[in-house]
Formats: sequence, C-alpha cells, structure tokens
Amino acid sequence: MGGTFSHRSLPSGSCVAEMRGPSRQTQGFLRKRSKTSKVPRLPFEKARMDAEMKLVGEYGLKNKREIWRVQFVLSKTRSIARTLLTLDEKHPKRLFEGAALMDRLHRMGVLDESKNELDYVLGLKINDFLERRLQTLVFKQGLAKSVHHSRVLIRQGHIRVGRQVVNVPSFLVRKENQAHMDFSLTSPYGNGRPGRVRRRTLKNKKGAEGGEEDEE
Repeated sequence: MGGTFSHRSLPSGSCVAEMRGPSRQTQGFLRKRSKTSKVPRLPFEKARMDAEMKLVGEYGLKNKREIWRVQFVLSKTRSIARTLLTLDEKHPKRLFEGAALMDRLHRMGVLDESKNELDYVLGLKINDFLERRLQTLVFKQGLAKSVHHSRVLIRQGHIRVGRQVVNVPSFLVRKENQAHMDFSLTSPYGNGRPGRVRRRTLKNKKGAEGGEEDEE
C-alpha cells in the first residue's frame, strides 16, 4: 500500500530556500556604518581610568565613550598630519591637504591661528577638543551655573548658536559662531514664555490675591 517514509525524501535546506524565493536585504543592512570611537586596548589600566574619570568630572561628560569618541577624532587628525609630514614640502598633496587641515582646525578654534604648521597638529591634546564643546563654552560664558547645568540647558533646548537651536552637548562650536551663543528666543531664560512650573506658580499667586480681595 503506502511506501515507507524516510528523512531522505525531505528536501535539503538549500532546496527549501530556493522554494521560498530570494531573501530580501533591509535598508539598514545596506547602510555603511563607520566607527565613531575606539575602545581602549587595556580596559582596566589604572592610570588611564583615573585620567578619564577626571575628564568626565571636569567637562561634565555623560560617560567615557564621549572621551573615546574625541580621542578617535584626535588620533585620525594626528595620523593625517603624520602622513603629510612624510611627503616633500613642495608636494602638491601636502600643500593642498595640509592647508585644508590647518584651515579646518583654525575655524574650529582647536588650534591657534599663529600656529600654521603641521608640526603643531602632533602636539594637540584631547583637552583642546573638549574645550570647544558647546557644553563647555555655555558654562564658561556664564549662561549656566555649572558644567552639569549647562548640559541640562542644552538638552532641554534652551541654547541656540546663531538662529539654530542646538540640543547636542558635544557640538563643536566654530570660532566665528562663539560670539553668537545665547538663550533660545522661545526659552524662558531668553524672554520667552514662562515655564510650566512658573505659570502654575503665577496662577496660584493671582488666585490667592483674588481671594484676599474678596474677603476685604
């Protein structure tokens, strides 16, 4: 009557995949993701951990990954300068890319304009980049009571650079935009509408005064 059933009669995995049709790749899979930070080679080195904790407290950073992100940018910048220094001084690549690198560092305020040689790039430190963060500059310009208060103001949308409201504490402010940092026009600190707690306090105060007048 019926034949015996065996596993050999089942199609293989490749055949099943062919029967289902070709798999579709999502857009997220096709997107190229580049590194933004690099984990330290020795994760439990005491001297490095102490130095990182000092930077976290001094600049009010969220975590150590923010330090690693800046260190990654610093190492890339140094690597470019080191590669250009190996070329001849009259080499077109060194003249063109070296001038572009120095101009970018000068506009960011990381490097002083009087230092116009590639040798100065090798002497940059992580503090030179951390000093240009929006969080640091807001505190140093007196818009915040502390560096931690500065981070709260930025995240809540109270700070603008020019006409643009910036809510990213790690935003690197260019030298030309540093003078245009102020409170947002819609912020209660910038003569905008009072906040929720302030409006409620004023409402309760008016209600209390109205009740006193009725009693009189």
